[in-house]
Amino acid sequence: MDHSRRRARPRAAVTALVTSLASALVGALLVLAPAPAVAAPPSYVALGDSYASGTGTRAYLADGSSCQRSSHAYPSLLAAQRGWALTFAACSGARIPEVTGQLAALSSTTRYVTVTVGGNDAGFTSVITACALPAWASNCDGRITTAQSYINATLPGALTTLYSSIRSKAPNARVVVVGYPRLFMGEDCNAGTWFSPAEQTRLNQTADLLNARLAAAAAARGFTFANPTSRFAGHAVCDSPEWINGLSSPIAESFHPNRLGHANGLLPLVSPLLP
Repeated sequence: MDHSRRRARPRAAVTALVTSLASALVGALLVLAPAPAVAAPPSYVALGDSYASGTGTRAYLADGSSCQRSSHAYPSLLAAQRGWALTFAACSGARIPEVTGQLAALSSTTRYVTVTVGGNDAGFTSVITACALPAWASNCDGRITTAQSYINATLPGALTTLYSSIRSKAPNARVVVVGYPRLFMGEDCNAGTWFSPAEQTRLNQTADLLNARLAAAAAARGFTFANPTSRFAGHAVCDSPEWINGLSSPIAESFHPNRLGHANGLLPLVSPLLP
């Protein structure tokens, strides 16, 4: 009888048993081991008025508010592009006091902030409404002068207070202040409005003045300013293609960036400033 073969079988059995037990132990350890932590997406808070919420894009989120927040607005597009967690606080009609209330969305963990505000404080809607009427029916120049006086005398202090509050509530965030595009290109092609070339020039100058005050306040706080003026050149109301709505129905859609304005204008402007 071959005793070596008899001895080999027990050794093989022991080896197989040990291998089986080792495999079972490794499997058990893998099951018990905690799953690797997945980092939370960066927190992004979008503050501001209708130019940030997306009024003008004609499709709004069913969020139970009248803020006209849109998935076509640049904050939504930016968050989707980067995989960020968006808190969409911007709201149509907001002035600095309302944006101050939006700051509840900020915290020490907020990584990115965009804010657009100041147009409503300067009376944007009432100025445009007045200037859209025939000259004999309104005082467009007077409304523009009043708005410019506010922008020069009152707005800078209000912006300083707001921007200081943003920094206090979001001390670690990268903040971009987004300005306003010029609306007009010198011709009025909309039936129902009577903007003269001179009025359009003054309205564009008012947008430039507003942007200058926003830029100065942003720089003083250490924020970055995004100026849409050159980005929207050739795409004003009545341009082809226009990135800003002319007189529209419903009326709230008027004189706001449309979907092209957000996707092709504001998004490429703001995105590189939030690395």
